[in-house]
Amino acid sequence: MRYVRKTARYHGKKYEATAKTELEAMTKLAEKLAAVKRGEELVSGAMTVDAWFRQWLSTYKEPKGLTQKSLSMYTEKYNGYISPAVGHMKLRDVKDIHLQRVLNGQAGRSASHVKKLRMVMREMFKRARQSRLIPYDPAELLELPTVTEGRRRSLTDQERTGLLAVSQTHPAGLWVLTLLYTGMRPGETAALTWADVDIAHNEIHVHAARESGADTIKGPKTVAGVRDIPIHAALLPRLQAARGAPFSPVFPTVSGKHPDDATMYRWWRSFRRALDIHMGATVYRNQITHSVLADDLTPYCLRHTFCTDLQRAGVPLNVAKELMGHSDVAVTANIYTHRDTTTLHANMALLDGTGGNTGGNLNNL
Repeated sequence: MRYVRKTARYHGKKYEATAKTELEAMTKLAEKLAAVKRGEELVSGAMTVDAWFRQWLSTYKEPKGLTQKSLSMYTEKYNGYISPAVGHMKLRDVKDIHLQRVLNGQAGRSASHVKKLRMVMREMFKRARQSRLIPYDPAELLELPTVTEGRRRSLTDQERTGLLAVSQTHPAGLWVLTLLYTGMRPGETAALTWADVDIAHNEIHVHAARESGADTIKGPKTVAGVRDIPIHAALLPRLQAARGAPFSPVFPTVSGKHPDDATMYRWWRSFRRALDIHMGATVYRNQITHSVLADDLTPYCLRHTFCTDLQRAGVPLNVAKELMGHSDVAVTANIYTHRDTTTLHANMALLDGTGGNTGGNLNNL
């Protein structure tokens, strides 16, 4: 028996319906178009990947209370890389080779970018499989291509010396020193109020952070982010001298509000310029014509330096994890295991008899 097929386009997309008679096919097509216009799409393996992504994002991601930045990441990765390759395909027709090609096309890019791209594909296709929309998960065994591993680093001795000198006079000096001596994330310093700076108990109470890319101040992403950090002896007098009203920001904007990402970026850019000049940059007509600072010197280098300083001081890994606010000790361990010449020589001294509590004598162990 021959079937009648009817097709129509709506907002550039093609829809079709088949039936035994022309009237029945037209009726089914009209119902499908009406559902699409109401924002309802038939959820099945026959829907396009684009349609499934919209359904998946609105049903399984948006209600979870993810930050706008996180939701934007899903949309950016999908629209930029996944949709152009497989968005037009029926969900049930997507094979692992289609998705692997998407990843392979990102070879040489940063590990963070490629891993996030794979995560989006894994999450959306895993849910489609669990919902019985597709017979198998084409994203389950995706492999990463060659990627570029980003590396956060500690300050060099020269950078530290210069930073400490410039922080004495620069308007953002206290903020920079707080990043260095507490290991706090920039977003955590943005939420800090003077009520959180407990001079009596020599602690800074961290319990909130500014959401990246937004104006919202909320609790940290994980329970581990809530912590108390003892105040470094070099930081204490600077905090005492700057102390303000209990619930006012420790690092206010000109208008007295909590700083946003753009404000902190300006602070860091201004501080970097002053540090660059202090360390010998060439300046012509108030413009730096030859910089001597490394391009990878960012505020997160100060957090990394704090963790490295804990290692050099012999602070146990589990204690460092608490001070850093890491939810997984493996993250802290990854920093602790970075090559550090000073630490290597200090520990060798324990072995060769030139230093350490055992005097280097293995018989004393």
